[in-house]
Amino acid sequence: MYTSVIIIDDDAIVRESVRMFLEAQSDIEVIQCFGRAEDYLAELAKNQFQPNHILLLDIGLPGLGGLEAIPEIKQIADPDIIMLSTYEEEDKILKALSLGATSYISKRAGLKAILEGIQIVQKGGAYLSPAVAREVVGFFAQSKRKKEEFELPARQYEVLSALSEGRTYQEIANEMSISVETVRSHIKKMYRNMQVKNKVEAINLYMNGSVK
Repeated sequence: MYTSVIIIDDDAIVRESVRMFLEAQSDIEVIQCFGRAEDYLAELAKNQFQPNHILLLDIGLPGLGGLEAIPEIKQIADPDIIMLSTYEEEDKILKALSLGATSYISKRAGLKAILEGIQIVQKGGAYLSPAVAREVVGFFAQSKRKKEEFELPARQYEVLSALSEGRTYQEIANEMSISVETVRSHIKKMYRNMQVKNKVEAINLYMNGSVK
């Protein structure tokens, strides 16, 4: 039994390399390839494809983008949609999944990840490539931290406030009459107290009112 796959990607080189790789597999049949979502939708509306195919859908398409295409596709049919993208940002990943995509694979993960994703989806599962999975886990970890409140020592809070306003380490040092190394020391301790890894995470918590 073949797994039927359709590919939508505007990059002809990517599209062809994915097609050739998948067609080399004994149990996969690539039905058709498209460079635009609109062309696929037109054919889908004519009932040209069997309903249980797997769709590999690029996000960064010209015209109707991949994310915008998902609701339109779902109005006509209900294929399993695997997003293929160079984007690994959590907002795009979560948006795609909330719109109805079954899986999300970073193009950086390579052809084997695409094959693995297809095999898992065919069995009724869902697949996230490793970098994408990390983003999703990070999002939920961050969401949990947003519900918590962190109380910082006065000097650490002052440093964080200055960072949120875009000040440099040197500017903060000058304003607080301390050395840059002392600023760095405050920041390291602040990260530890807030259970974050970088400035962006710390500022996000500060802006969300989770720090006092």
